[in-house]
Amino acid sequence: MKYIEKNTKEVNALRAVVQRVTSSSVSVDGKIISNINMGLNVLLGISIDDTIEDAKYLKDKISNLRIFEDENGKLNKSLMEVKGDILIISQFTLYGDCTRGRRPSFIKALSGKEAEKLYEYFISLFKEEDLNVGTGIFGADMKVSIENDGPVTLILESKKTF
Repeated sequence: MKYIEKNTKEVNALRAVVQRVTSSSVSVDGKIISNINMGLNVLLGISIDDTIEDAKYLKDKISNLRIFEDENGKLNKSLMEVKGDILIISQFTLYGDCTRGRRPSFIKALSGKEAEKLYEYFISLFKEEDLNVGTGIFGADMKVSIENDGPVTLILESKKTF
């Protein structure tokens, strides 16, 4: 039996958990700050290696994913085609490394102002498409309510690591 040698060089990439929803909202301090109807809920993790090019790639991938049903019930339509909404929430815990011990390490997550700038840039790319874009508040303690549709949930990365 042949074994394939695994590439041990780790590559960090802009990471998104994309969920098709009938509705979604985000609250801070008990107040709803943003809500959407039919569309996508995106949890966005930003790594220490991410760039503007990663944001552009992932925005294009998400907005053109054919994960909405057509008239025949096939997943053939994109967010753009169904004119859906999108709620984008920053989530550094997507870069939690749990390989050692019992407490996640977040050293691969980009922090502070740099991460916030890339998060805001990512949001601006969707706003340019004239979509209804909702957002969380970067760095805030948020409560996210999601009504999944399907459910359809995908994990995407800008560097195509899986």
